[in-house]
Amino acid sequence: MSPPQAPPGFPPRRVLPWAVVALWIVVVAVAVPFVGRLADVQRDENVDYLPDSADSTQVVRIQDELPGGEGTELVVVYHRDGGLTDADRAVVEERAAGIAGDYALITEGAPGVIPSEDGTTTMVPFVIGGLAGEEEVSAAVTDVRERVGADLPDGLTAEVGGAGALQHDAEQVFESVDTTLMLVTVAIVAVLLIVTYRSPVLWLLPLLAVGVAAVTSLACVYALVQAFDLTVTTMSRSVMTVLLFGAGTDYALLLVARYREELRRHERPAEAMARALRGCAPALLASAGTVAAGLVCLLAADLNSSSGLGPVGAVGVLLALAVMLTLLPALLVLCGRRVFWPLIPAFGSEARGRSVLARLGTSVSRRPVAILTGGVVLMGALALGTLNLPGTLRNADSFVDTPESVAAMDRLAEAYPERGTQPLTVLARTDHAAEVVREVAATPGVAEAEAGRAGDGWTEIDVYATDRPESDGEFATIEALRDRLDRVEGADALVGGPSAQQLDLADTNARDRALVIPLVLVLVFLILAALLRALVAPAILLAAVAASWGAALGIGGLVFGPLLGLQGTDPSVVLLSFVFCVALGVDYGIFLMHRMREENLRGLDTRQAALAALRTTGGVIASAGVVLAATFAVLASLPVVNLVQIGFVVAVGVLLDTFLVRTYVVTAAAWLLGHRVWWPGALSRRPASNSRTR
Repeated sequence: MSPPQAPPGFPPRRVLPWAVVALWIVVVAVAVPFVGRLADVQRDENVDYLPDSADSTQVVRIQDELPGGEGTELVVVYHRDGGLTDADRAVVEERAAGIAGDYALITEGAPGVIPSEDGTTTMVPFVIGGLAGEEEVSAAVTDVRERVGADLPDGLTAEVGGAGALQHDAEQVFESVDTTLMLVTVAIVAVLLIVTYRSPVLWLLPLLAVGVAAVTSLACVYALVQAFDLTVTTMSRSVMTVLLFGAGTDYALLLVARYREELRRHERPAEAMARALRGCAPALLASAGTVAAGLVCLLAADLNSSSGLGPVGAVGVLLALAVMLTLLPALLVLCGRRVFWPLIPAFGSEARGRSVLARLGTSVSRRPVAILTGGVVLMGALALGTLNLPGTLRNADSFVDTPESVAAMDRLAEAYPERGTQPLTVLARTDHAAEVVREVAATPGVAEAEAGRAGDGWTEIDVYATDRPESDGEFATIEALRDRLDRVEGADALVGGPSAQQLDLADTNARDRALVIPLVLVLVFLILAALLRALVAPAILLAAVAASWGAALGIGGLVFGPLLGLQGTDPSVVLLSFVFCVALGVDYGIFLMHRMREENLRGLDTRQAALAALRTTGGVIASAGVVLAATFAVLASLPVVNLVQIGFVVAVGVLLDTFLVRTYVVTAAAWLLGHRVWWPGALSRRPASNSRTR
């Protein structure tokens, strides 16, 4: 008998794969020079995250036009247990004068020295003007720290804090994130692929393919920044990295699993790959498209960091899909079935038995009501943990380890309980400045207000609150100031500063949640309804992934504060974790429901089709879920709190969805509903008596 022929129109088995590989080599060669430039356009200051309409953003823009430009606020904190000595005070005065002599301070003369009431601490606040860009700010902070910390009397300590020092410390942390994240992610994906395939060679091909996708994605994101002034942050770049590696590896797992099946049915690898692509490409396209659509919903967010993350993540997912549907198949065909050694799928051989996950899933058929009820109750109970989430994260608590700038501000909060240690900034029209100063000073919660620089019709007013920076009390003071100053006609007063930026971040995040979450739900539901040609099945999938997210966030509430010691919850965690959990959870749901519908169309009863889908896809989807959860868990190992929290919630949500919700709850719901799961589609009207079972 002659060997099977390749599908009509399919090019010779060697020509097309080599052409595809050559094309991607050219793409990578073009992309590589632009990869390193992305770090130059990343923006990680709070003001870059905020919309231009925010008060605190407008304050920074106006400060740039004042004499000296936007000032860099620093405060040197000297401390000695038991009280400062005369020699200590002489050192403080000398070094304050030295700083005034070498830097263009916005205030005239040497910085003021402000001792604490208990005599153990003194602070020297000052604002340096004329520093252009992050590099000059970092250089100034480093220099000031070296100056004030050198040759101190024994027992005297000096720490440099303030907004400028915090910015410098943040940049030092962010610089280490990208390299660490990439190396750890690659290592974890490599280990998981080796464990999954148990082959010394096969794991290299998906890893190589996802590496190509990563390089190409970084170059494309750089192009987007240049073309549309997209806001790219360390968070968005980090999330894109883990999303790309996780989703790309998942697509590879699903493709390779289908290819392995087809190699047992077809002698030639090229034909087996053509059949595999025909079988899984529609589901992969649908799932990646759904994830990308969910991410693009973030464009509706007001927060620049969130709206920028949407297209960045979508680019990563779509390029991962493109590589896995072109380059990876070409590499697999060129290597032949030998690449699976030592577990080579021989032509005509039978596949192994069911996976453990599939065997567990089939237990649903024995007690579907109990399993569905138990799953819903468990998810609801875990979701109650959200009540224990820490409050809004302070900017000073944004790092897992405590940098010097945060330690300095904590020291000030202890030594100066009667006043805030981080000034607010009020800007008002110069001809109304005196009136605004009086109104500010009369506002409850304000300890001190003093007019400073003036220029271009504006006057800057430094305001010290009585409460700790970024506390609920100070936030209430900021809101009271804004309400009070809005009533001063003609003043056009604006309230800004680091604490006001944090308040604006929290408020903008709240508005974004109210808009984006319903938008994601509606859009994903419509896509699922079109793909599955039903309304009930999409509703089940959405409810399932939402339950997984709620439970994961609840577990976060039980872990973040009590176990990890985190002092707050980043305002972006709820929205971003929801988008990722829903988009990625539905992604896997599409694979399961697509196979279930396929089995239904082949004649299986809907209940048996649900079990057959779990039996055939459960193992590979479980592996994919573990890979995705592991890549997001890498974020939890980084020194930035918002990345830790997002990574934790998404990783736990994916695991819950993979091993509990989709395996048990969704299958139990499909079993109980039977053909009604496809309502109002044609499959819902198929008589059960006409369906055969296995």
